Amino acid sequence: MLILPIKKKWFDMIVSGEKKEEYREIKPYYDSRFMNAFGFILVGGQMVYGDAAPGEIRKPWPVPIVFRNGYSKESPEIICKCTLHFGKGKPEWGAEPGKLYYVLKIQEVERRCAV
Repeated sequence: MLILPIKKKWFDMIVSGEKKEEYREIKPYYDSRFMNAFGFILVGGQMVYGDAAPGEIRKPWPVPIVFRNGYSKESPEIICKCTLHFGKGKPEWGAEPGKLYYVLKIQEVERRCAV
């Protein structure tokens, strides 16, 4: 399962249900992690997933993602079911205006594991 560190402000907003998306920069570091977690490939800058993706990499969506408030294994964390797309984020949720991101759309907060 993919584990993504997240700042306390955003973590708390997701837990409360106020924040419905999390953003990550589009760069090779996240390309490989998201391709493995979500079972897609990039073709011409577009995500190919679901029935269009090769069977050996396909994964059912939404995908469980761990958001951890810190880097320690003992840090508070939540497991959220998420979908993924390219898009512009909301500045009130931490995105730079006009910038393109990987957008993790939070469908459900599945489990809270606070320490």
